Amino acid sequence: MQDQQAELEWRDGDVPVSTRFDDPYFSLENGLAETRHVFLGGNDLPARFRDGFHVAELGFGTGLNFLTALQAWRAADVSGTFHFTSFEAFPMDPDQIARALSVFPDLPVEALGLSDGGPFGDTTRGSDYTLRVMIGDARATLPQWDSQADAWFLDGFSPAKNPELWEESLMRQVGQHTAPGGTAATYTAAGFVRRGLQAAGFEVDRVPGYGRKRHMTRARKT
Repeated sequence: MQDQQAELEWRDGDVPVSTRFDDPYFSLENGLAETRHVFLGGNDLPARFRDGFHVAELGFGTGLNFLTALQAWRAADVSGTFHFTSFEAFPMDPDQIARALSVFPDLPVEALGLSDGGPFGDTTRGSDYTLRVMIGDARATLPQWDSQADAWFLDGFSPAKNPELWEESLMRQVGQHTAPGGTAATYTAAGFVRRGLQAAGFEVDRVPGYGRKRHMTRARKT
C-alpha cells in the first residue's frame, strides 16, 4: 500500500513526534485548538462552506485537520458533500493514528475507517464527505492531481526541518491547484514560505498565530 511508514515516538502520553523530522504531529499545547485557529480560522471557515467545498492539505499526519474540518462542516449544518484531499509521504499506521486521536474523543474518528486499514488508497466516502489521501512525495503527486481546492491547509513539518514541502516550486503547484478566490493557511510565518506563496499568485498576510507562535500566514488567490 505504501512504501515508507512514519517513524515516530510518543511524548506526553499520546502525542506523536516524528523522529525523521524531530517535530510533533500537532501542538503539544493544544492540537485541536491550534487546528481550529490556524486552518479553520485562517481560511475563514466554516463561514465559506457550501455544497462541494474542497479542502486540500499538505501533510495528512494523524488526520486531525480533516476530522476538525468535518466536525465544523457538520456543526454548520451545510447540505451536500464536503471534499478533502491530502498529500502524505510517510503515512502513520492506523493503530498509531487511533492512539494519537484518542485524546480527542469528540471528533468523528470513524470517518477515517481505521478498522479497515485507514483512508489510504481508494477514496473514502461517507454520507456527507469524501476523503482521499494521496501517498507519496507531494512534489510528484500534486502535479498529477486533477482538481482545485477552495482552501489549503499547509501543514508540513517545520520549514527548517522539512524544507522540501515548502519550496517555491511546490507552492506554485498549490497556486495552480487553487480555485479563483481560494485561500491557504499555515502555522508558519517563515519569510521564504510567504514569498513562495506570493510568487504562486497569492496575496499574503502575516497574522497572529496560536499560543506561543507569534505569527502565522494567511493567503488568498488573486
